[in-house]
Amino acid sequence: MNLRLTPGPAASVTDRLAARQIHRLVKHELPQVRAAALAWRNGIGVLLAGLIGFGLLKGRNDVGQLAAPYSALVGVILLSSLLAGTAAALFLLRAAHGYPGTVSLQPQVQDHDPSSRSASDHSEALHAGNALSWGLVLCLLCMALLVTAVGMTWYGPSKAKPGIEVSTPSGTRCGEVVRLAKGQLTLKTDSGEITVDLRRAEALKAVDSCSRQNP
Repeated sequence: MNLRLTPGPAASVTDRLAARQIHRLVKHELPQVRAAALAWRNGIGVLLAGLIGFGLLKGRNDVGQLAAPYSALVGVILLSSLLAGTAAALFLLRAAHGYPGTVSLQPQVQDHDPSSRSASDHSEALHAGNALSWGLVLCLLCMALLVTAVGMTWYGPSKAKPGIEVSTPSGTRCGEVVRLAKGQLTLKTDSGEITVDLRRAEALKAVDSCSRQNP
């Protein structure tokens, strides 16, 4: 079977303008993706720095103060946030700068073929754009996990149990209520059980924790 090829119609002015526009877009596609990745990387970095600074304003500074299993859960969430943030940073660096590697000095065919070089740049732009998308998704996941961990450290249940603080002329005693009989209040403290005569008490107050109340 013989195939006969014949030339197609000549390109019109519109076709030439469209081809020129596509060539211009492909030529500047990779630099634009790189610039967008750099801008997103800088913006995400500032946002993460502000979020971390906000998380340090108040709240518990020790995860060990949380009741189980919240303390372990916060640790897992923080680890997941760290992994997501690391992966996001790698994706954003890939989008902004490409893969790390050496430059080959051997002549390539695409060095002398503009169409081949444009195809290579277009392929790299597609990979960089995909890396940028993944980097942004992982950045949002990192932020969500970080906010969740900070919220749990702020509002999670405390490991320390609430107690009663009793002020007497001889000092202040604080602990968990063990029993109350005949005006004598027995409290469980870090140093053991103590008994306080309520007839000599000047004030009673419920506290969230007695860890720093007893001398």
